[in-house]
Amino acid sequence: MKPSVKLIKFFSLLLLLATLSNLADAQNIRPAKIRKLLKNSPVLNDHFTGFALYDLDKRKPVAEQLSRKYFTPASNTKLFTFYAGLKLLKDSIPGLQYITKGDSLIFWATGDPVFLHPDFKEQKVLSFLQQSGKKIYWAKGRYEGDFYGTGWAYDDYNEYYQPEISELPVYGNIIRINVKEGKLASTPALPTGGIFHLVTDSAGSEKKYSIRRDIATNTFHQPQSAFTSNYNQEIPFKTDEHIIDTILHTLLPGYKGIVRMEKPSLTKKIYSAASDTVFRHMLQPSDNFMAEQLLLTYAAENDLPMNTQAVIGHMLKNHLSDLPDKPQWVDGSGLSRQDLFTPATMVKLCEKIYDEVNNEARLFGLLPQGGKAGTIRNYFKSDKPFVFAKTGTLSNVVNLSGYLKTRKGKTLIFSFMNNNYVRPTAEIRKEMERILTVIHEKY
Repeated sequence: MKPSVKLIKFFSLLLLLATLSNLADAQNIRPAKIRKLLKNSPVLNDHFTGFALYDLDKRKPVAEQLSRKYFTPASNTKLFTFYAGLKLLKDSIPGLQYITKGDSLIFWATGDPVFLHPDFKEQKVLSFLQQSGKKIYWAKGRYEGDFYGTGWAYDDYNEYYQPEISELPVYGNIIRINVKEGKLASTPALPTGGIFHLVTDSAGSEKKYSIRRDIATNTFHQPQSAFTSNYNQEIPFKTDEHIIDTILHTLLPGYKGIVRMEKPSLTKKIYSAASDTVFRHMLQPSDNFMAEQLLLTYAAENDLPMNTQAVIGHMLKNHLSDLPDKPQWVDGSGLSRQDLFTPATMVKLCEKIYDEVNNEARLFGLLPQGGKAGTIRNYFKSDKPFVFAKTGTLSNVVNLSGYLKTRKGKTLIFSFMNNNYVRPTAEIRKEMERILTVIHEKY
């Protein structure tokens, strides 16, 4: 018996609907498919991976995996420091606070990371002090913390990414060494005498020229091997009042020395740089020094005790009490493995940042941008950036948290956290890139 015309039309319609449905599925990715991408990834299944995806337009979660479990965040911590700056600073960084008494100017440091930093050509604080026409005194003793953050690794003391924390930082608390006209040059100067000491080791021969500082002093050791023409190195120096006092005497003709004097309730202020400029310098290259010192400037601006924990405690109590999981936040940079956050908390924080800035172009211009700027410039390459996010990397830790724009123009927030892997970090990064790119194309 031949099928009726109506039956043929009915089945044809079903086939058409099925085809259209398949086409729609090919163009869209559902939450279950996102979870499947994570679960079936051969790169992500041998370690702990936390993931949370949030639709900012609809204000609702999309997909998650271990989103309420705690992970070591590494430099994702800088998003907390950034949010604290949005809440506790105005549009500029406090450079110093001061009073004048007769022919004297007495100043209190604010932890300002900009002072004498070579990446900031305009030095408003230095110019102000040089042109004051006063006898200048530094009222030292405001900083209540240690030179390293809680849980930092001491064996990284010689690495560029771990400068010391200090009340009055200079030159970013780093000596920058390179080669000019065939000779070693440095900022600040690294002579064979003075406040810094460069010595040549008589024994041993290094294959690669590299300078190493004594862990407890400002004696720097160079090998007998020759440096190359493209040699450059950044080495943190030991900070102490003698070092800073000597540098201030050199730079300020009117500088008379250190005094011990409690800061009065009323002082004047000099601001050093626009807040956004410093935020960008912290976020895009993931500058640990900027992050730690910024917390001290927040303290100075808000009359809090000048230490990291006072600022963190203030933020947790007054501005972060609504996070889904209570964060364990101990420093500004994420160098400490004692920092612990969940992906759900990172997503909520990013939502709060987005709402606080209330300007997507401004926010995305401060963050690393996929294929274009900062620590993800070599990933997510596209004609137009679609990922704006903060990286976080330590040994066996790689994370990425921030914002993703889909092809359809939707704005998503995500947190992708990986801990305790033993494969090469580059493989994890490429897999995060693959999965987030699929979401960008099909969500």
